Amino acid sequence: MGGRRRGTPGSDEDFSFVSPVVKYLLFLFNFMFWIIALVMVSIGVYARMMKHAEAALACLSADPAVMLMVVGVLMFIITFCGCVGSLRENICLLQTFCISLTVIFLLQLIAGILGFVFSDTARSKVTEMINSAIVHYRDDIDLQNLIDFGQIEFGCCGGVTYTDWSQNMYFNCTKDNPSRERCSVPFSCCIISKDKVVINTMCGQNMQDLEYLEAGNHIHTNGCIDKLVNWIHSNLFLLGGIALGLAIPQLVGILLSQILINQIKDQIELQNYNLRHRSDPWS
Repeated sequence: MGGRRRGTPGSDEDFSFVSPVVKYLLFLFNFMFWIIALVMVSIGVYARMMKHAEAALACLSADPAVMLMVVGVLMFIITFCGCVGSLRENICLLQTFCISLTVIFLLQLIAGILGFVFSDTARSKVTEMINSAIVHYRDDIDLQNLIDFGQIEFGCCGGVTYTDWSQNMYFNCTKDNPSRERCSVPFSCCIISKDKVVINTMCGQNMQDLEYLEAGNHIHTNGCIDKLVNWIHSNLFLLGGIALGLAIPQLVGILLSQILINQIKDQIELQNYNLRHRSDPWS
């Protein structure tokens, strides 16, 4: 393993196995992600303080703001270990950093494999989340904008079909529903021509009363789940590239930390050897 000399040429005591390139490259690598972690925590705290519609977020498995804070804090701790460990040449901190990255990488790999193997279970979970989001559509403006964006982007309406919107209390088709939006769907379900400058937000009025084929002349009748699955199948290379982009920094961090740990161990062995021979010149 390559080393360097710290002092007088030819002096074994001044020789070091620790490469400054590896040491400071690992520090800069961790410092960059440490800053990103601080930003994530700040955004998460701000979003949590500003968000009051707890019922609207009940449709999600976890509050996105809390998830952002948890991931940010975890990243902060791990990258802090990497920063300090590389600067101080501390094996304990570097091993903590390396083991943490390895565990996270393996968990991501296992999650990807399980998601592929149990795709039906994952699909049913997504269906459950979308149906719950439909129920809380009017409860929170951010959730409403997110659903509208998804329906416009994918050209879909509801989870499985457009009549799923009857699950929402405002769009419910029961005769005793006093809402003005009874039997309607959101405007984001409508088939909107690109040359239209002004969007008619009432275009989904009474669409659930129409038959499937007749409704298809005015709105997207296919559900968003099938559209999402089709998008995933047609963008596997893109998703694979994103997964690879997430994996490479982790693998680089694991590799650099392991190299530095081995260099520090070699340096400790050299120092112990020099101490033994300095105290006992006859050995």
